[in-house]
Amino acid sequence: MTLALAVLLIACSPKQQTETKDMNQLSFTTEQAAWMSAIACDEAKGDLVALESAIHNGLEAELTVSQIKEALSQLYAYTGFPRSLNALGVLQRVIGDRQAKGVKVIMGEDASPLSDDYDALKEGTRVQTQLVGKAFEYEFAEATDYYLKAHLFGDIFARDNLTYADRELVTVSALSGLEGVEPQLKAHIAGARNMGVTEEQLQGIVVALAANGLLNEAGRLAGLLQTEWPQGKSNDAYAQYFVGQSFLQPYFGGVANVTFEPRCRNNWHVHHGAVQVLICVSGKGWYQEWNKPAVPLTPGTVIAIPEGVKHWHGAAADSWMQHLAIHTQEQPGATNEWLEPVSDTQYNKLTAF
Repeated sequence: MTLALAVLLIACSPKQQTETKDMNQLSFTTEQAAWMSAIACDEAKGDLVALESAIHNGLEAELTVSQIKEALSQLYAYTGFPRSLNALGVLQRVIGDRQAKGVKVIMGEDASPLSDDYDALKEGTRVQTQLVGKAFEYEFAEATDYYLKAHLFGDIFARDNLTYADRELVTVSALSGLEGVEPQLKAHIAGARNMGVTEEQLQGIVVALAANGLLNEAGRLAGLLQTEWPQGKSNDAYAQYFVGQSFLQPYFGGVANVTFEPRCRNNWHVHHGAVQVLICVSGKGWYQEWNKPAVPLTPGTVIAIPEGVKHWHGAAADSWMQHLAIHTQEQPGATNEWLEPVSDTQYNKLTAF
């Protein structure tokens, strides 16, 4: 997926920032945030091929080299030096390739210099307290507590070429790409909110990951957000293929959020020439293939629907349900074949959960 945008060369040497940033607000546009999320998640997964593509697209969206380099440098604290250094190597290669081809890049400004009397432990303690929402003392491992305060939140977070909100978007995106770190991901979701990342921006991470084929990673984050998504507009164009009321909200990269009122479901249907992926983001619902038991949908559930399989999906009887829908492996001339409705008799056989 490419985004054709003109990029101007702004080669700036390190210098003090001329404007005071709001550190509790994203400095990225919606498109830039989407690519930064993909970059961070690909770094965490160690997928250097996907990372190279995401960096190219991020630069096309006018992310600066300074911003990307800072994000990849910060991530050593969350994903380790090997992945961080590998990713920085990819960034360096991408910059060289683009410059060799005459494709301009925006270098951006480096972080502002710190004052001579800067106290990393004191400032880091303040930043950590804001992120956690209260004073935090890791008495079990005092050395780790010091590293977190003085180095991560003192030295690294003090570098203002990324805001606190930027850094938490990067961290949440990266942790979404790692298995087995759900407690840390959940803590950083709360931290992102405390640092000014809005619900819409957190949802944007899920959308960005899904749009870039990071489907399980998007599901992992969606399952922990526990937030209501925008309902969108009445899905009038497809109303004839639904029992009950549905709503549609399109997003970045061809991702769409479909909202179903209780008992609403779409007709049996078949996708020809494409795989459809569903990621439940809110509420409860069902997915069912022909002649198979229905599968519950709860936040975080990811369903990949094979091409040519007859199926339906919709809300539970006692709950609204929202899912993201993405088409992958799409072939030229892909179509959707709508079939008969899911009858009340069929639907009423489902057991509440």
